[in-house]
Amino acid sequence: MMALRAGLLGVGMMGRHHARVFREIDDVELVAIADPGGDPHGVAGDLKILPDIDALIDVGIDVAVVAVPTRFHEDAAMKLAAAGVHTLVEKPIAHSVEAGQRMVEAFDGAGLVGAVGHIERFNPALQQLRRRIEAGELGAVYQVATRRQGPFPSRIADVGVAKDLASHDVDLSAWVVQSDYEHVFAQTAFKSGREYEDMITITGRTSSGVIVNNIVNWLSPMKERVTVVTGEKGAFVADTATGDLTFYANGTIPVEWDSVSSFRGVSEGDVTRYAFTKREPLRVEHEAFRDAVLGKESDLVTMKQGLRTLTVVEAALESARTSNVISIDAI
Repeated sequence: MMALRAGLLGVGMMGRHHARVFREIDDVELVAIADPGGDPHGVAGDLKILPDIDALIDVGIDVAVVAVPTRFHEDAAMKLAAAGVHTLVEKPIAHSVEAGQRMVEAFDGAGLVGAVGHIERFNPALQQLRRRIEAGELGAVYQVATRRQGPFPSRIADVGVAKDLASHDVDLSAWVVQSDYEHVFAQTAFKSGREYEDMITITGRTSSGVIVNNIVNWLSPMKERVTVVTGEKGAFVADTATGDLTFYANGTIPVEWDSVSSFRGVSEGDVTRYAFTKREPLRVEHEAFRDAVLGKESDLVTMKQGLRTLTVVEAALESARTSNVISIDAI
């Protein structure tokens, strides 16, 4: 079988990693790189740095990754769809829901694989978490709470923390419990002098009744990437920065200390930290994209799913502007 000819648009902070992984996986050959800003990280190797998406397409490619600022996603993706190129676009899918919808329609209409780089789905801790929830180890799921906090990254120029970071948590929260957000209420803060928000909290409920809380900001001096899923049998805690998953079981031993046992809720039980293979999420994501293009079974994030995530994020921003609860399906 001939290797898929791959092109990469953008070799900035994220694009440089895409270039590396393209060269590491089987059945794919990186044949072209385009970036109007040049090659700041020196990843091109023997490849010439092309000036734009048109030059990239002219080389003749089967698949592409778009890793440029969000405002350029639609233009690049639409040209790739017209050229018959299967494409993975970094998250968020686009700068607006309308642009994302046009991208979905273009790729569906052309019969092409269109994917969005919501990389957290491929984090080993979250993949383990979802499998264990599916296996019934948590019982009924009550709540998902995420915390994604850290210093401001200077590379972000054209979106706020909601689209850049909260989109990760919105996607993973819905994916882990396999239920879409139904209602959201959010609040934002603007503390760093930019036109975009640098702090957001989102409270919501999924269509299956799971309560969701996402705390996201660029104002914290420490980096935190935590997902807590609470259910009838206990709670899973996934640290996606380290790839660790821990289960806190509800206690089954009677509490004999009167002042503690007076509360008729759950009690502390065994704590288990799981050992499992931890593969690089970006590599797993690339393999899922490749397999989808080759017609194999794959769990990639489709453009339609990426559009749903953007819709929820936009609803959260609208909620913050209006102080209203927003129904997603009403949008």
